[in-house]
Order: sequence, then C-alpha cells, then structure tokens
Amino acid sequence: MIRFMKFQNKNEKNQTAFGKWYARAVCDETVDIKGLAAHMASHNTPYSTGAIHGMLKDMVNCTKELLLDGKNVKIDDLAIFSVGLHTTGAPTADDFNANTNITGVRLRARATGNLTPTTLKLDVKIRELTEYGASENKGSDSESPDEI
Repeated sequence: MIRFMKFQNKNEKNQTAFGKWYARAVCDETVDIKGLAAHMASHNTPYSTGAIHGMLKDMVNCTKELLLDGKNVKIDDLAIFSVGLHTTGAPTADDFNANTNITGVRLRARATGNLTPTTLKLDVKIRELTEYGASENKGSDSESPDEI
C-alpha cells in the first residue's frame, strides 16, 4: 500500500504549477538488510534469517565492488544499478580536468524486467494519509481508504 500526502506547490517561479495541489509518496518504515532477511525467511524457505542475511550482505559488498570497477549490476525484475557522474563544463576538451570538472559521483538505479512504471501502476494500491504530522514521513492510514 502506497500512502501519500497532498501538498501545494509554492514555487512562484513555476507559474504553471504554482498554487496547484500534488501528491507526494510517504513512507513510515525503512526495512534494513536484517529486516529483509527476516521477511524472506518467513516465506517458507529452508534458509535461516542468518544465512539469508549473510548472502544479502555479500551481495551488497560485491555490487559495490563491481560498480566501483565501472560495471553495471542488473538484479533481474528489480533494477540495473550503475554509477553516474555530476560534472561541470569546460570550454574545450583540453581544458577538461577530472579533478575540477567532475563534481560528484552518484548511484543510479533503473527499473528493469517486471518492475516498470506500467506494471507498478497496475499493481499498486494508493491511500491518502488521514493525519498529517509535522514530519512527512509519519502518518496513519484511513479506516476506509479511497483507493485509486
């Protein structure tokens, strides 16, 4: 169940969006690797939470190693992970310097396989939070949601 909060665009620089209301997805929990391992172990698998946790930790370490070696890592039906660069322009190719023109390195993830925007839209259930707290990451669900 994806929960959302409504928010009003207050950016006066974007006159087409200014003042209009939009939805923003909110999350009330982040599952870490231990939690994911416990969840996976609860799906009638012969593997223990500890064994699954160890495999997931190894997968994370190997994924990082491969990414830092310039490779993309594809996890079928989830995402293709790759490294992207943030750069500033140089007047000429000869003026380009990696130390000054590359300003950041980012992790990118592109949906792949069965995880596409089209399939997500077909599978998702959406519900508005009934209580908006001070934080956009907390809230409670409606008793009778308007699902779309």
